Amino acid sequence: MTPTLTADQVGAPLGDRATLLQVSSAFCAPCRAAHRVLARVADAVPGVRHVDVDVADGPELAAALAVTSTPTVVVLDAAGVVVLRAEGVPTPRQVLGALALAVPEGSPSS
Repeated sequence: MTPTLTADQVGAPLGDRATLLQVSSAFCAPCRAAHRVLARVADAVPGVRHVDVDVADGPELAAALAVTSTPTVVVLDAAGVVVLRAEGVPTPRQVLGALALAVPEGSPSS
């Protein structure tokens, strides 16, 4: 697994505090559910960005992350360091818990 990802690798700017990177596929119903959860959390938490990459559009990224099923969610800290990786549809509580690992306590909320 790639320990650090750049905006170029992700295909979008990283969040100021953290990035919720989702690797999906076009015909994946759980991917749509994961998208809704991650987008809601990113909208609610300042400095957090949600980036959804279709595996067909980002095969190099999917390979670097060893994605074997979709959705795969990768939480990156502000520097792009992979903090957590999970497969399936997360709950908002799980996403917020993962963000607590990615965002140091007392970090600015942009």
